[in-house]
Amino acid sequence: MNNQYPVYTLSNECHDCYRCVRECLVKAIKIENGHASVIPEKCIACGHCVKACPSNAKRVRVDIDKAKNLILAQKQVYVSLAPSWSGVFDYSPEKMISILKKLGFKEVSETALGAQEVSIKTAQMLNDAEKGLFISSACPVIVDFIRLYHPEFTKYITPIGSPAMTHAKMLREKYGDDIAIVFIGPCIGKKNEVKYSGLYDVALTFKELKVWIHDEIVDPSTVPVDPQNKFVPNTAYEGALYPIDGGMNETIKRIGIKKEVQLMDIAGLESFDKALNNFNPDKLDKVIFVEALSCEGGCIAGPCITTDKAGISIVSDILTKAKEREIIPKSPSVVVPYDIHEKKIVDSQYPIEEILKTLKRIGKHSVDDELNCGGCGYATCRDLAKALLDGDAEPSMCVSYMRKIAMKKAAALVRCMPAAVVVVDRSMNIIEANESFMKMFTGDMFEIFKARPEGLAGAALDRIIDFSDLFKTVLKSGKELHKERYAVKNNLYDISVFTIEENEIVGAVVSDVTQSETNREKISQKAHEVISKNISIVQEIACLLGEHMVETETLLSSIANDFDDTDDEKKKVE
Repeated sequence: MNNQYPVYTLSNECHDCYRCVRECLVKAIKIENGHASVIPEKCIACGHCVKACPSNAKRVRVDIDKAKNLILAQKQVYVSLAPSWSGVFDYSPEKMISILKKLGFKEVSETALGAQEVSIKTAQMLNDAEKGLFISSACPVIVDFIRLYHPEFTKYITPIGSPAMTHAKMLREKYGDDIAIVFIGPCIGKKNEVKYSGLYDVALTFKELKVWIHDEIVDPSTVPVDPQNKFVPNTAYEGALYPIDGGMNETIKRIGIKKEVQLMDIAGLESFDKALNNFNPDKLDKVIFVEALSCEGGCIAGPCITTDKAGISIVSDILTKAKEREIIPKSPSVVVPYDIHEKKIVDSQYPIEEILKTLKRIGKHSVDDELNCGGCGYATCRDLAKALLDGDAEPSMCVSYMRKIAMKKAAALVRCMPAAVVVVDRSMNIIEANESFMKMFTGDMFEIFKARPEGLAGAALDRIIDFSDLFKTVLKSGKELHKERYAVKNNLYDISVFTIEENEIVGAVVSDVTQSETNREKISQKAHEVISKNISIVQEIACLLGEHMVETETLLSSIANDFDDTDDEKKKVE
C-alpha cells in the first residue's frame, strides 16, 4: 500500500526557484538543501504548487495500482465519475462507459447523483434556518483549509458529506457493501477524503485515467461502443452543474429556496480567505450560504483537469449535457452525516528579539533593510525569519542577501588582486575598476579617484587607456581575447579581455610586464656577455695550449734527435 502523501517533490528536478512557496497560501513547503518538500500536516492538497512548478518537480501520487488490485481481487468495482468528465473527454456517455469497462470496471455511475442529494438536503437546511452562516462541504480542500487555518468557522460547514461521499453511500445501498468504488475526477484533495471518509476506496485523477487508458488500450477509438451502456443506477440531472463556479447554487435555486436566503459563490482559496477575514457570523440577521471552491473557476479548473480546451468550451459542454428534470424531490434519499472537527495549525510565536536576531542572519540590520520583495516566497522578511526559526526555510532563500554576499566576495577578490581589473558596459563606460587598475593607468590622478566613493565608475574607458579597441572587439564578437607583451607606448602588457554579458558587458585583467621583460632582456644580455667572454677565454686557452704543444714537441724532437746521433757514433767506434 502506498502511504505517500498525495503531493510530493522530485528533489532532482527541483531548482530552488521558490515558486511553490509563493503559490502556497498556507506555506506548507519546507526548503532544505535548496530543495522544496511538502509538509503533510500543513498541506491541504489544493494542487496549486503542482500547477505552478516550472520544472514539473511537484508530482501527484499515482494510485492506478490500487484500483487495478481491486479489479484483480475480483471485486465488483464501480466508478464514481465526476461531472467535469464531460468537459475533458470528447466521448459520448456510451463510449466513456465502454472504455472504463474495458479497463475492468463493473459499472459506471455519475458522482452528480450524490451532488443532487447534497443540494436537496442543503436547500432543506437553508429553508429551515432563520439566520446564520452556512458553508458548503462539497470541496475537501475548503473543508481542510477551514479546519486547519480558520478553525473558528468549522462549525459553519454544512454537516453533510460531499457529493462523492454521498454517491458512494448510494452505490453501496444499491449494490451492496462488498463492492469497491473508485472516484475519478480533477481533484487531488479527494485522495485525502478517501482516507477520512472510508466510503470509497480509491481516488484517481483524470490524468491518471488517461495514463491508464494509454497503457492498457493505447487507442481508445478501437474500443467498440455498446449502445446498451448507461450510467447506473440512472442518469444525473442538475447535479452535473456542480463543477462550474456557482453550479451548486444553481441546483439549489432549481430545488426552491426562500427569497430571504442569500446565496454566494466564492471560487479560489485566496478569495475565500479574504472573505472570511474580519467576518463575524454571530452578527448575522439573515441566512447566508457560501458555495466555496478552492479552484478559481470551479472544479473545471482543478489541478488535474488535463485538457487543452478553453474554459468557455468546457463550461459550454457541461451546460449542454446537463439535463433538467421537471420535479425535484423535496427530501433527499441519501444523507451522509459529516462530523467535521477543527484541527488548527498553531503558528509558532517568537519574541521580537529572536526575530530581529534572525533577520540579521540574512543581512537585515534595520527596518530599511527589510525589502519585503517576496523573492523568497514569503510576503515579508519577518515571515521568512519565522520560517527560518521553524526550520522550514534557509538563509539562501533571500535573494538580496545572497546578492550582497556575492558582491562582497567578488569585490574582495577583485580588490585584493595584484593585477588590474576593469569592467565596462557597451557604451565603453567603466562599471567597476580595482585599485590596481587606477594605480596603473590614472597616474597623478590616482589619489583623486581613490578618494571618490565610486572610484572610476562612470568614466569613459578610452580616456583612461590607449587600448580600448580591444574591448570593442570583444563586445562585438563575444569571444575572449588574449594579448601577451602588448606594446603601448613604452610599456608592455599581458591583457585578457572576456565577456560577462554578451554584447553588453565585458571585463579585463591587465598585468604590466614591462619591468619583467626589461629584466629579462638585461639577464639575457649579461648571459650573452658571459658566454662571449667564456668563449674568448676558452679560445685563448686553446691558443696557449696549442703554442705550448708546439714548443714541447720541438724540444722533445731535439732531445730525441740528439740521442739518435750519439747512438750512431758509438756504433762507428765499435
